[in-house]
Amino acid sequence: MEHSPAILHAKELLFLIGIILGVGTVTGFIARLLKVPDVVMFLLAGMVLGGVGLAVIDIKVDSTLNQLLLIFGSCYILFDGGASVRLSVLKGVWPTLLSLATLGVMISAVVTAFAAQYLLHLPFIFALLLGAVIASTDPATLVPVFRQVKIRAKVAQTVMSESAFNDAMGAILTFAVLAVAISGADFSISKNLLSLLQQSLLGLIGGAILGYLAALLIAHEKYSFLAEYAPVVTLMSVAAAYLSVDNLHASGFMAVFVFGMVLGNKDLLGFKMDEGEESKLEDFILTTSLIMRIFIFVLLGSQVNFALLQQYFWGALGVVIVFMLIARPLVVFACALPNRAAKWTLKELLFMCWTRETGVIPGALAGMLVGMKVPYSDVIASVTFMAILLTILLQATSTKWLAGKLNLLES
Repeated sequence: MEHSPAILHAKELLFLIGIILGVGTVTGFIARLLKVPDVVMFLLAGMVLGGVGLAVIDIKVDSTLNQLLLIFGSCYILFDGGASVRLSVLKGVWPTLLSLATLGVMISAVVTAFAAQYLLHLPFIFALLLGAVIASTDPATLVPVFRQVKIRAKVAQTVMSESAFNDAMGAILTFAVLAVAISGADFSISKNLLSLLQQSLLGLIGGAILGYLAALLIAHEKYSFLAEYAPVVTLMSVAAAYLSVDNLHASGFMAVFVFGMVLGNKDLLGFKMDEGEESKLEDFILTTSLIMRIFIFVLLGSQVNFALLQQYFWGALGVVIVFMLIARPLVVFACALPNRAAKWTLKELLFMCWTRETGVIPGALAGMLVGMKVPYSDVIASVTFMAILLTILLQATSTKWLAGKLNLLES
C-alpha cells in the first residue's frame, strides 16, 4: 500500500521524536547516576546523533518543527522557572536583578566586543553585534540546573530571574546594533532604553494579567471551575502569554516568566488550590519541563556546526574565555555591590560570576543573523556555538561542586 508524501513525512518526524525522547530518557538516567545536570548529557547526546556524528537526527535549524520546539520549549521552561520563584525571597535583591538585566548586558557586550575586535580582527560594530548576541544568560539551561542542584534560595532565584529578564535586553541590543551595522544609522542609547522599558512593561503587564486569570480559574474559592483542567490551562496560558505579548512587539519570554511567577505565588493573592489538584499540576509541570529540556538540548547539540568551530577555533576560544572570566565577574561586581540592602557575601558573588550559561536564545539570534546573510555572521555563529558548548559543558557541570566549595548548597 502506497502512502502519500505527507504521511511518509509524518512517520519520519514521529520516528525522530521517538528517538529524541528515548535518547533523552537514557541520558537523563545516566546524568542522575553521574550526578551532573541532565542538560549536559542531552547536549552531548545531540552532538553524537547529529549531522557530524551518526546523522540520525537531521532537523534543520530553520524548519517549522525546530522553531516550534525551541519557542514553546523555552517558554514552558521559563514558566516553570517563574513558578518556582518566591517573591518574598527576591524582596531585597530587586536593584541587583534590574541592574544585571540591563546594565549588565551592556557591559558584557562591550567587553566581549573589544576581545572580538582584537582576537578575530572584526570591525568594532560587528564585534559589538557579537557581544550583544551572547550577552544574555539562558533560562532554558539555568532553570533545570537549579531545579536539580539546591542552591541558597536568594542566589538561585536571582540568577534564574536575571536570565528571564535579560533576554529582552539582549534581543533589543542585538537588533539595535544590527541596524547600525547594516544601514549606518545612529545608535541612540535613549531610544533603545525607551524601547527596553516599553517591551519590559508590556511583558510584565501581559504576564501578570494572564497569571491572575489562570489563578482565578484554577484556585479561586468560588470561580475555580477549571481546577481539574489546571495542566491544560497552563499549556494554553503559556502559549497565550508568549503570542499575545510578542504580537505587540514586546518580550514574550518575559511575559511567560511573569505568568509563572504570579501563578506560583497565587497564595499571596488569596488563592489556594485543593492539595490533590495542586500535586497533579506540579507533577505535570515537572514532566512537561523535562520533555521540553530533552527536545531543546538534543536538538541544540545536533545542530552544532563543527566546521565553523574549527575554522575560527582559537579566536573564538579566546573571546569566550574573556567573556566567561573577565566580562561576567565585572558585570556581577558592578551590578551587585552597590545594592547594600541585598547583603551579598563574597562567596555568593563568586558563585554568580561562574554561573552564566549561554544557550537557546543566543543560538537562535546567531542563526537569524546567518539566515539574513549579515556580514561576519559566520564568525558570530562560531563564537556563539563555542560559548554554548563551553558554558554548558564546564559551568553547568561544575555548579554543584562550586556551590559545595562555597558552602551555598541547601540540604
